[in-house]
Amino acid sequence: MIKEAFGKGATTEAAIEAAKNELGAPWDADVNIEVLKTAKKKTLGLFGGSLAEVRAYYEIPDEVKKPEAKAKKQKPVEAEKKEAKKPEAKKEAPEKKQEPIKETVKTVGNASKAAEAYIKSILEGMGVEDAKISANEDDESVYVQLDCGNDYGFVIGRRGETLDAIQYLTRLVINKGKDSYKRVSINAGNYREKREETLRELAKKNASRVKKYGRNVCLDPMNPYERRIIHTTIQEIEGVDSHSIGSESDRRVVITLAEGFKATNPSGGRNRRGDYRRSDNRSHSKEQQQPTRAPRSDLEGTLYGKIEPKNKEE
Repeated sequence: MIKEAFGKGATTEAAIEAAKNELGAPWDADVNIEVLKTAKKKTLGLFGGSLAEVRAYYEIPDEVKKPEAKAKKQKPVEAEKKEAKKPEAKKEAPEKKQEPIKETVKTVGNASKAAEAYIKSILEGMGVEDAKISANEDDESVYVQLDCGNDYGFVIGRRGETLDAIQYLTRLVINKGKDSYKRVSINAGNYREKREETLRELAKKNASRVKKYGRNVCLDPMNPYERRIIHTTIQEIEGVDSHSIGSESDRRVVITLAEGFKATNPSGGRNRRGDYRRSDNRSHSKEQQQPTRAPRSDLEGTLYGKIEPKNKEE
């Protein structure tokens, strides 16, 4: 199922922002943008011109309707009266049986086979030889495990960008023309586990900085999966909150101090630096720099010498 919205604006960027606001997609959704019409300027600022038009959409799985519980049959009034007259026998409460935990059953189906074949063609095109691919699926997702030998770094890419791109393309391929929607998760070795651990430590470290200094911390751009790990970790830490800013590939997480909490060291060490004084000769007071001789009189050293008044007798 595809949910879409349209937006208009003086520029393409303004139209994209209007379409996203109208769409109201969740923060972890993969929103696609389609530019329907670019903006045209008015001739001489008066005639013609048009706004940019943009379509924003994303795929959501169809909701499975649960069957409504059948209404209980009402007993006739006479039967209820008879039951009420009968003395109630004390019955011991039956022991509650613990329901077994349902385990997710993973099988090899058409979706996992299609994902395996497509990923194999991509790796062969990249020149990765002897790569082992194992895929299985359940009702909601397809799971793929890659064994690339010495080519792990090449397949994963910088911060998993190459692996995420392969995962995105595979998801498009297996869901094309299908009524049901399935997620795709591709892991090379144990990269996903290591990356998740790294992101959790990054969130905890920056949360401590925010709680100490009270200043917001903006992380590097991340994909929806990695941003979800950061948000989940921050929710477990008291005193801090998180939200996302930006759009598309530049969307990132901002960690802030929670409302009602105060930073333990909001100055950040600036007071100590402000009290710092230099200890060299240039820091001496003006009194030490002045000469030690007595100050001259105002009459000394004038341009025409010392002027004395004349006596009347002279």
